[in-house]
Amino acid sequence: MTIRISIDCMGGDHGPAATVAAAVSFVKRTEDVQVILVGQELVIRSELKRLKVNLPERISIVHASEVVTMEDPLEVALRRKKDSSMRVAVNQIKDELADVCVSAGNTGALMAISRYVLKTLPFVDRPAICSILPNQKDKPTYMLDLGANVDCEPRHLHQFALMASALFEAVEGQKNPTIGLLNVGEEDIKGNDVVKKTAQLLRAEHAKGTINFYGNVEGNDIFVGTTDIVVCDGFVGNITLKAAEGMGRFVKTVMTNEFKRNIFTLLGALFARNALNAIGKRLNPSRYNGGSLLGLRGLVIKSHGGADAYSFEWAIQRAYDAAKNDVISHIASAMTELTPELTEAASVAAISGTEFD
Repeated sequence: MTIRISIDCMGGDHGPAATVAAAVSFVKRTEDVQVILVGQELVIRSELKRLKVNLPERISIVHASEVVTMEDPLEVALRRKKDSSMRVAVNQIKDELADVCVSAGNTGALMAISRYVLKTLPFVDRPAICSILPNQKDKPTYMLDLGANVDCEPRHLHQFALMASALFEAVEGQKNPTIGLLNVGEEDIKGNDVVKKTAQLLRAEHAKGTINFYGNVEGNDIFVGTTDIVVCDGFVGNITLKAAEGMGRFVKTVMTNEFKRNIFTLLGALFARNALNAIGKRLNPSRYNGGSLLGLRGLVIKSHGGADAYSFEWAIQRAYDAAKNDVISHIASAMTELTPELTEAASVAAISGTEFD
């Protein structure tokens, strides 16, 4: 099956210089893919010319006259710029011309547009951004939410856990992935009310065999690989992600400066070159670029806004993998199976006056 990927070429700090180059590179190394470049056609063609690429058979261009900037308010992006590259790229999914969309543009705008155009899956209140981080086991740690929902309630985190579990099973091919709830400690008595009530919901799911809930985890567990999935609200998740990326670049800068300090450290770097290259590869944030907007009736991947061509190509890879593994069907099935339980829980909460939502 050929995977069709629509790309918002105008989004991000580098725009077409990164997105078009990444798309061309991905098409060259992947046979069963078609890419739709969405944006200002003259700009895209100019970039293809710069890359000395004639428009291949598996790459097409869809013109969009407007661009959503990082500074645009949601009202402008959603209501006024209806011919933006972001909106047109997402529309490709709605019109069944693409299987998945990738954008490095304004996160809030992308979420709003995607939710408006594609709608959410049944029994999903809010989409969440899920991405992967490296861990000591040389395996991915799936983490969400990474910034879509700053304020969350227990039922939202509950839904995030269910969707992430379905995503992990689909992409990684592993049944019953372990789920950890990010907290300030492992003990059940720790955390705020939202975390405590979420833990109760997840423990109930674990008791029914719906998910494999490990319990509370702390920040260091993310990179240890204690659980396959880590769940938190978007405020905590985004700060954690940015801090991790900053630490990775800090470590790289310190090591580079120290090895350049004198002739002896340069010689040491020469002898350790292979190991240093391996370390750099494992810790390079670019390799983990691309977060899935889970909970929508279509696949949308959010790239880091500052992604270069190498990093953006990893986001395209995430999009390809998600579409190839039919992630939407897995998540929809998981949520549908839980419909009776979710409905009952909401009804009980409403009758008893508890703060389910």
